[in-house]
Amino acid sequence: MIKSIILAAGKGTRMKSEKPKVLHEIFDKPLLGYVIEAVDNTGMCDENFVIVGHKAEQVEEYINNNHCKNTKCVLQSPQLGTGHAVSMVLPYLNKFNGNIIILCGDTPLITSDTLNKFINFHREKSSDITVMSAIFDNPSNYGRIIRNPDDSVHSIVEEKDANPEQKAVKEINAGIYCVNWEKVNLAFSELKNNNAQGEYYLTDIVKWGNEHNLSVNAYTLSDNKEIFGINSRENLAEAVRIMNNQTLSRFMSNGVTIVDPSTTWISGETEIGTDTVIYPCCYINGKNKIGKHCKIGPFAHLRGDVVLEDYVKIGNFVEVKKTTIKSHTNACHLTYLGDSEIGSNVNIGAGTITANYNPLTKVKSKTIIKDNVKIGSNSVLVAPVTIEEGANVGAVGVITKNIPAWALAITRAPLRVLENWVQKKK
Repeated sequence: MIKSIILAAGKGTRMKSEKPKVLHEIFDKPLLGYVIEAVDNTGMCDENFVIVGHKAEQVEEYINNNHCKNTKCVLQSPQLGTGHAVSMVLPYLNKFNGNIIILCGDTPLITSDTLNKFINFHREKSSDITVMSAIFDNPSNYGRIIRNPDDSVHSIVEEKDANPEQKAVKEINAGIYCVNWEKVNLAFSELKNNNAQGEYYLTDIVKWGNEHNLSVNAYTLSDNKEIFGINSRENLAEAVRIMNNQTLSRFMSNGVTIVDPSTTWISGETEIGTDTVIYPCCYINGKNKIGKHCKIGPFAHLRGDVVLEDYVKIGNFVEVKKTTIKSHTNACHLTYLGDSEIGSNVNIGAGTITANYNPLTKVKSKTIIKDNVKIGSNSVLVAPVTIEEGANVGAVGVITKNIPAWALAITRAPLRVLENWVQKKK
């Protein structure tokens, strides 16, 4: 097994935000969450160390609420560079003699598959330090990978320090490392900060490794998009677009119809069965499971923890959250379904609302609708409430207690028609 060190201490000045950069979200999941899950999904890592600094308490709260099982936060204060950040874990790893991967918490597109290949390359080469690299047609602003004749890595040269020959190199440093900790940990006590910023740079371990006759190599990434880092709101929007396009392409390859990919946004944690159709202007975030032959949208919003069985229809301007809907049920328009269990062959009329939240107690309660129920238009189901099998709720119903099977529930006042009322008022 290996361990990881994830750098997440930076402020992210260009984000212009009160929120730490690594907690900005894509489909309701922080950037840092994507990186941790990519590491965990390699199946090789048994412990993660997240280096925190700017607004550390917020990052720690996220870690403790979501990744506490195998992830530890380590404070970097003051923040004196990436090499200094890694040195913060020295007290926790003084007896560790395996491999460690080091990566940034603001690269949400990195995949576990790539990390697996990277780690395996490091092992196959019997490498002491392996740097992940990428080939860019325009490598401006990136540190260049300078190789030796035997293909090992001689150095990483930042662009401002590169000569014309080095600037012509298109292989760049991707910012991810795998190191033999037993041999390399000493570097983090010996790095120098004799540079314009007065910081200790992680890139300097390459030079240190060569000076100590270690094996230093580079693994070249096949998809450059995976190392796309988030430094601005524009970067964040671009990452969302890249991730969404990858997700939609996967769905379409697996038999899902996406009518208009340019207006459809679906989280990668969502599962969708074959022959389901997603109409334009839908937003599906969080973790969901959508069955076969369903129809979603247009203008539908699934907010997470939604399970739709086969042949379910969620129509225009319908919002669904934390709800399970069984097969052949329709909610065609203008409806909110939250914290609900809905049976099969149910028809939800337009304008129906499950009133699941009590603003005084701040408690959310469940609505249960059994098989073959019909809910009339503009009904409000005030949870907790159960509509038993086959019951009908008349239009404009306000349901505050359980309705027995096959009953009709009506709460509206009788219709009164006052003839000539308008003319009399005139």
